[in-house]
Amino acid sequence: AEMAAARLGGGENRLVSLPLSRIRVIMKSSPEVSSINQDALFLTAKATELFVQYLAAYSYKHGRGKEKNALTYTDLSHTAEECETFQFLADILPKKILASKYLKMLEKEKRDGEVRDEDDEDEEEEDEGEA
Repeated sequence: AEMAAARLGGGENRLVSLPLSRIRVIMKSSPEVSSINQDALFLTAKATELFVQYLAAYSYKHGRGKEKNALTYTDLSHTAEECETFQFLADILPKKILASKYLKMLEKEKRDGEVRDEDDEDEEEEDEGEA
């Protein structure tokens, strides 16, 4: 009851950092959601906040950013790739690669679709231009 009183009294900023209006918009974007109870909204916001803190802390602790006292995108994408808990984020936090390398990969996929016996040549090309 104390938490509800704090929320209703406009004290929600102390309990949760994320803007509840934005969380509500995101929740309502799901076709399965018709109405959102205030407690569900608050708990979703708080759980999201705690999850982001956990992701950031884990990525910082296991990343290279520690050397510079910073959390980097590379740390986050590495966590999404390597840690089973966060692998569902791999599409959202892809590893950064050079545009030239990406275009080469697309070209290779296109060629592999058409002709199968060029594989050996293509793999040698990929090793050039590492950043």
